[in-house]
Order: sequence, then C-alpha cells, then structure tokens
Amino acid sequence: MGILAGRGIATACALGKGGVRTGKREGDGATPAGLWPVRRLYYRPGRLFPPRSGLAVRPTGPRDGWCDQPDHPAYNRRVRLPIAGSAERLQRPDRLYDLVIELGYNDSPPRPGAGSAIFMHVARPGLRPTAGCIAVPLPVLRRIAARMRAGDLVLVQGRGSLPD
Repeated sequence: MGILAGRGIATACALGKGGVRTGKREGDGATPAGLWPVRRLYYRPGRLFPPRSGLAVRPTGPRDGWCDQPDHPAYNRRVRLPIAGSAERLQRPDRLYDLVIELGYNDSPPRPGAGSAIFMHVARPGLRPTAGCIAVPLPVLRRIAARMRAGDLVLVQGRGSLPD
C-alpha cells in the first residue's frame, strides 16, 4: 500500500503486488517508480456518467482493449478487440476499470517488454494489491479526475524500491 498525494488530495492507495520497481518488466506485477505524465481518462458508459475532468475524457466500449504482448506492433496501446495477440479488456466485469486515468509509462515510444497499461483505477475492497497499477476507491478517483489537468504528473516512489 502507498500514499497518493497531489492537487489537494492525499489518500492511501494500492500498488503492484510486485512492489515498486525501477526497471519494470511486463508481467512482473510491479508498479514502476518514476514521474509519469497523465494522458487521458476513460469511463464505462452505462455504469458511470462522463466524469468532470480537465483531461481528455473517452468512453470505453466492449471491444476496447490494451495490448500487453511485447512483440505486437500495438504493444502498450489501446486496441480494438479481438487482435492477433494478447490484450487486456478495458470493460471488466469486476468494475475496476469503470474509471481509469492512463499514465504515460513506456509509451513514447513503447519499449517491448518494459511494461504496459499503467493506470490509476478503481481499487479492490481493502486496497488489495494490483497487477502493477495504482488503485484508489471510486469516490477518491472521481475527486482526483475532477482536479486533474493535461500536463499533470504522478510520482511513484516506494521505500526500498527494488532495483533492475
């Protein structure tokens, strides 16, 4: 568990089950240490209304996914499903991705295998660890989204962050 602070909000958050690491790798379950730009906000229509935000806001659909296959040309990009490769669905039955803030990690350009889909998303009950993202309760995520602006940065650091 970590602490998320900024834009007048400080809250406990869930981080990756693999800890906080410099030198993240695809599938390691770690949250990457660093200063990451905020890209855009996604929401699931039918479960949420479009949220207020200073970020670009986009709805997700049932065919939206995020490519997590390192050797695929669309690695670490939003894709339309199905694809010939591995991708995570952006509409999940567990509601974790009902509201998602995309962080600009390994995206300019993506380095194969360095990790994909680092999101700030809805937390599981009890702030259980994520697969590498940052997660907070939905009411907190709504407040964060309402205060975020294009160009904002998210700092991820951990006491005793694990090296490469």
